[in-house]
Amino acid sequence: MNALRARWRHWWTARIPATDTLLLGQRNVYILPTPAGLMFAATLIVLLLASINYQLNLGYVLTFLLAGSGVVSMHVTHATLRGLTLRLRAPPPVFAGEPALLDAVLSSPDRARFGIGLKLHDAGASTLGWVDVPAQGQASAQLSFVPDARGLHGLPALSIETRFPLGLFRAWAIWRPAAQLLVYPAPERPAAPLPPARAIAGGTARARAADGGEVEGVRAYRRGDPPKLVYWKKAAKALASGGDLVSRDTAGAVQQQLWLDWQGCGALAPEERLSRLAAWVLAAQRGGADYGLGLPGARIESGQGEAQRRRCLEALALWR
Repeated sequence: MNALRARWRHWWTARIPATDTLLLGQRNVYILPTPAGLMFAATLIVLLLASINYQLNLGYVLTFLLAGSGVVSMHVTHATLRGLTLRLRAPPPVFAGEPALLDAVLSSPDRARFGIGLKLHDAGASTLGWVDVPAQGQASAQLSFVPDARGLHGLPALSIETRFPLGLFRAWAIWRPAAQLLVYPAPERPAAPLPPARAIAGGTARARAADGGEVEGVRAYRRGDPPKLVYWKKAAKALASGGDLVSRDTAGAVQQQLWLDWQGCGALAPEERLSRLAAWVLAAQRGGADYGLGLPGARIESGQGEAQRRRCLEALALWR
């Protein structure tokens, strides 16, 4: 029975157009009596039968007064949702196994709306979060769920409902967001030590180290080299023969680069390698290092900063 209900719910949800902004109206707001509403209706029937049987005029008055209150309650419950605008803010990327936050903004163009609940469509009633929307204002409702796998995922369907004012009827609507959530691989814990940095010649580190360090050899003169690095013993001969000046090269002119490579993860399974690389990216970012990333079929050149972190983690999340 539960499997059949889940299949029906999935089929029904798939028919709803995906959108990040939803206007609630007559076509997408549904209403049914609650258990309390069914009990209320049964009570009205008993009162009506008793009034007919005993010819109680006051019984008729009470019965139809309560019935009228129930009808008005039904219209108020439906109108509480009708006219609301729902808008979903794009969720930020998260790591697998960590909660993803969905931030929905509810806007009312006219009157205040009370007792509005929002939840994941497939979750239980205990996950409902309640909010009131002020007149001609907005209110924010936040929901969370935990994605269990990396990659680009669609967001789960949401359910919005109300039982205001008397709880006799439940009006609800189903909202299927169009936005997607990027899930990074879960970082390895505890993280393995970073691989050793490798030395490469050139780059900005050469200019910074030009004033010191052990002499390693000579190189062509570059404009801006300090005079004490010019190899003056060969300068006269070079100028006489029409050659170029040369400068001493120093050990300090070697730049250290951190390379995070798929092959450096050993014999781990693919998903475990991605987790280790994600942990290395975070460690390199915290250390302020220049780092690059190598994956089968993908390569991200060396860099640093938040933009480099996002590029690397996105490549890990979407790798196939």
